Amino acid sequence: MTEEESEVGTSRHAHQVAAFYVYQAPVRLWHWTNALCIVVLVITGYFIGLPPSSVGGEASDHFQMGYIRFMHFATAYLFAIGFLCRIYWAFAGNVHSRQIFLLPILKPRWWAEVLYELKWYFFLVARPKQYVGHNPLARLMMFSFIVVGTIYMMATGFALYGEGAGPDHWSSYLFGWVIPAAGGSLQTHMLHRTGMWMTMMFVLIHVYAGVREDIVSRQSLIGTMISGWRTFKD
Repeated sequence: MTEEESEVGTSRHAHQVAAFYVYQAPVRLWHWTNALCIVVLVITGYFIGLPPSSVGGEASDHFQMGYIRFMHFATAYLFAIGFLCRIYWAFAGNVHSRQIFLLPILKPRWWAEVLYELKWYFFLVARPKQYVGHNPLARLMMFSFIVVGTIYMMATGFALYGEGAGPDHWSSYLFGWVIPAAGGSLQTHMLHRTGMWMTMMFVLIHVYAGVREDIVSRQSLIGTMISGWRTFKD
């Protein structure tokens, strides 16, 4: 049975079972670690681009921007390592662990379900469909903002990091091409900061969708990412 057939079959008989074990521990650990990293990166990145007011006295007594930059860089390393581990688990984990990486974009039926979920979020249909893993719209959003978005932020971020680290640093070797491709350092900064605002927009939508689904769709979402089990209340 294919992944899609399994999901559709489950959606038809979800009321006959109590729960499904969906998200394994590595996926849940990555999700919450990634969420924390995004919060720290957004806050520190905002102040790197728009520094807070200077404090009086000798700069060596405060090191204000130095601490902000250190937190940003250290968290960026954790963010990148976590993403690489998540890619590994997409191959090592269960079928749900690879959903956000592989989209059945060549199947018209899948796009029809994406459209149905979009109608559901806009209150244009009365009842949602039930899925054990991510629904089609969620998969599309996760792929666009988490998979592609993370690669984008890593490429632009480590390219800028490589400027200060020097031409012999690994970040310069891997991502040094990004700055000339983007048209210069300032343009790369602007692209990286635009990615930050796009990430914040996604987080707001993601949190709203999670809370809404828990309440309106009668199936667990936030609790599933804590315990790993998806339950259906109807």
